[in-house]
Amino acid sequence: MSAPLVQAQGLSRSFRARGGLFAGTAEIMAVKEVDLAIGRGEAVGVVGESGCGKTTLGRMLLRLIPPSRGRVLFEGLDLEALPRSQLRRLRRRMQIVFQDPYASLDPRRPVGAQIADGILIHNLCPNASVQDRVHELLALVGLDPAHAQRLPHEFSGGQRQRIAIARALASRPDFVVADEPVSALDVSVQAQVLNLLADLRAQLGLALLFISHDLHVVRHLCERVLVMYLGRVVEEGPAAQLFGAPAHPYTRALIAATPSIHARARENRLLLPGETPSAFTPPSGCPFRTRCIHAVAKCAEVVPALRPFGDARSVACLRADEIALAN
Repeated sequence: MSAPLVQAQGLSRSFRARGGLFAGTAEIMAVKEVDLAIGRGEAVGVVGESGCGKTTLGRMLLRLIPPSRGRVLFEGLDLEALPRSQLRRLRRRMQIVFQDPYASLDPRRPVGAQIADGILIHNLCPNASVQDRVHELLALVGLDPAHAQRLPHEFSGGQRQRIAIARALASRPDFVVADEPVSALDVSVQAQVLNLLADLRAQLGLALLFISHDLHVVRHLCERVLVMYLGRVVEEGPAAQLFGAPAHPYTRALIAATPSIHARARENRLLLPGETPSAFTPPSGCPFRTRCIHAVAKCAEVVPALRPFGDARSVACLRADEIALAN
């Protein structure tokens, strides 16, 4: 097996935040000891409820925010240890597509000029050829190159996200983080953008970290999936195995709660009880135990480590083997 393109080792990130009007400030662990490896051309999905640390993880992998502990390697190079000049050169190969395509674009500049920024900053082609390259990128994402002089507000939401993707591809990256890139779009437009991302990944050989709360979307696009809860990875493995026979109670609940057009699936839907615990005062032991129908006394005492489960998966649950046998 070839060495991973991107690798996280023991990655953690904490923030200082105010817990309430009279509570003062406290430390919140947004991401806790995440290990992750992404191969060249591989699509990895990260799923979980809002606030579970998905976006923080993605931004740490790009060195947009530094980790509190752990490290990120790109082709074996520790991003934290790199000189600024070398990190700047490496940034060309790591890009991000944000959730809101309108907020991520400058409303006062033509879209062609914004796509050209990455080309000019990294000196990727002669100045005389920049416009041709911009037109090529617009065509690549399914837009009319003649519209390069238009402003962002002249496009629909789906078209703006295509522009954001073209801008990310302008620097010829090897690794792209897509942070909820279709959550703000209509369902029909979502499918078009997802198909575009799948086609571009195959055509360009991109490694992709796809962040989403929508399990259907991740299943459509990714070969491997990480499930996060309160900053921790609770299950990881091939998408087919994870969706076919989820091992962690949280993964099972997420999949069971996914809306379906089939009557039997609707009848068997399992809604997660309660609310996600506060990050200021997380539960002792297993962070999911307060919402878990399988929790026992030991779950309040031991923080389950991520351990091998089967041939290709890992799970952080003390009772995963018992639950699997019972089902």
